[in-house]
Amino acid sequence: MWMQIVLFLIGIMVVLWGADRLTDGAVGLAERMGVPQIVIGLTIVAMGTSMPEFFVSFMSALHGTPDLAVGNVVGSNIFNALLIVGCAAAVSPIIILHDTVKKDIPFALVASAVLLMMCMDASISRLDAGILLALFCFFMTVTIRGAHEKKTPKNAQSESVETDVEEVRTTMGVGKAILLTLLGLVCLIVGSNVFVDNVSAIAHTLGMSDALIGLTIVAMGTSLPELATSVVAARRGNSGIAIGNVLGSNVFNILMILGVTGLISPMHIQGITNLDLSVMVISVIMLWFFSYTKYRIERWEGGALVLVFAAYMGWLLMAI
Repeated sequence: MWMQIVLFLIGIMVVLWGADRLTDGAVGLAERMGVPQIVIGLTIVAMGTSMPEFFVSFMSALHGTPDLAVGNVVGSNIFNALLIVGCAAAVSPIIILHDTVKKDIPFALVASAVLLMMCMDASISRLDAGILLALFCFFMTVTIRGAHEKKTPKNAQSESVETDVEEVRTTMGVGKAILLTLLGLVCLIVGSNVFVDNVSAIAHTLGMSDALIGLTIVAMGTSLPELATSVVAARRGNSGIAIGNVLGSNVFNILMILGVTGLISPMHIQGITNLDLSVMVISVIMLWFFSYTKYRIERWEGGALVLVFAAYMGWLLMAI
């Protein structure tokens, strides 16, 4: 077991290093392309940091462990909205753009609510999966169209908050930005896989169920990229990437990951309860409420999110 612990620590270090490279590259791309950081966070960064969830859920469904597949997504989304946003806000208050409050967070809430309703019959059919993928295509279309509208200088200067978020400039070339982004993604995926493989092996020896492993250990492991990327971005003042990464990852996890996985292998779930799914929905509602008040998530609000996450994890551990 000592070798598994060593590999677990190595995985964490690789993830943290990759998050630094990914943040550098993503910010460079956003500024070179004239695209708002929130859009980069919702698309490139979110998809990249969600790759560990995709691989784990996809392979779990194929191997006949759907509770692990769905638990990974539900647990990761709870981890994202509560712990990651909470930690990022504790590092530096997060500025929330008007469009994020009016469009992006509500869409993440809709995706969570749709999954909750679909799981009422304890299964995700191919029809359910098709609906999820259709919603994902709609989300990406709206996001990309919004990016084109925001690229115009007049619109970019129309909101002082957005200007403040993107005031940091860089001389990084496009080639270097792309290279750093890809390097960061590779490190995040490899490091997360090393982490998940070893920590899951330890958990199975302790007799934990697939659903519990998915909701806790695997969810936390596959969400390490989001945690590292968002905290690093918040520390550097890149609020757009910090919050966009979380929202985009949550939408990507539900709509794209479960959509593709469900189309290939319909899933019948048993260990994921309505309480788990409800906590996922509530976490997004809390994030929306805190963002709506002052278009800013303060440090104390981040602390409140972390406390709710700790209470949920405590309840899961007590149920073992």
